[in-house]
Amino acid sequence: MSAQSITARPGLRDWTPAQRFALVFGLVYLAVGVAGFAVTGFSDFAGMHHDKLLVFSVNPAHNVIHLAMGLAWLAAAPHHRPAKAVNLVLGVVLGLVTVLGAFDGMGILGMSGLADPDNFLHLATATLSLYFGSLAAGTPAEREPAAAH
Repeated sequence: MSAQSITARPGLRDWTPAQRFALVFGLVYLAVGVAGFAVTGFSDFAGMHHDKLLVFSVNPAHNVIHLAMGLAWLAAAPHHRPAKAVNLVLGVVLGLVTVLGAFDGMGILGMSGLADPDNFLHLATATLSLYFGSLAAGTPAEREPAAAH
């Protein structure tokens, strides 16, 4: 193997904003999912009682969704295109959840309009995710082969 075929392994400094966002939000959502199970346990999986994690409503089904989102972001984070795509997809999904929650007068989703802390969090996360999946995604840095010594 020649010295020119060896390239430097990119570090976190070389990651695009889309990748960094996916990493940070992946870790946050993974932690929220685990913490949610500490609050709710595993019974009454899709129950509408919604225990509270800080000011946010959670149940075991909600915790699984948080874990899945966190894992999707973490799986996509090491590569720019997948990170950008996952940011966009989760941004759209959370945007739809926000719209549904805003008009959830019957309480089907367990939210009570835009003033609900859960719905506000969905809106904020959707906005950031869409931003880091499009306008602020960045572009991967060009890497030069390592110089021969």
